Amino acid sequence: MAEEAEEQNTETTRPEFPVGRVKKIMKLDEDINKVTSEALFVVSRSTELFLRFLAEKSAEAAIEKKRKTIKLGDMRVAVKMHRPTSDFLLDSLPLPIQSLDRPATGKARSRPAVEKPLPVGTRRIDRFFHKPENEVPVEIEDD
Repeated sequence: MAEEAEEQNTETTRPEFPVGRVKKIMKLDEDINKVTSEALFVVSRSTELFLRFLAEKSAEAAIEKKRKTIKLGDMRVAVKMHRPTSDFLLDSLPLPIQSLDRPATGKARSRPAVEKPLPVGTRRIDRFFHKPENEVPVEIEDD
């Protein structure tokens, strides 16, 4: 009976993210050579819980504005309200885009925003999520 409860418990705590993809992202850090299954589980599960938290807080911000759709501004509000999150995530979120039919409020920007330099020892993983420009699409033939 204890074994059945343990099996049910492990099934409900299995991470939702593809383990291979999470491992590949973790190994982008040059300092990481091996990733244990326990570390992979903890990172996957923490990421899932963090995204759930961010979605819930963003939904609360949208509901306060009497909307059912979460917008980028709602995410920015949720991140600003949670201090540990705003410390690392606020700079990564894009600025809200002004609609063309509404006049911009406040100062208008005449030049694009300049990216802040990264602290020493950090790298961006943006290139991991973009296709290489010189990559040729693979054609699959149906037999």
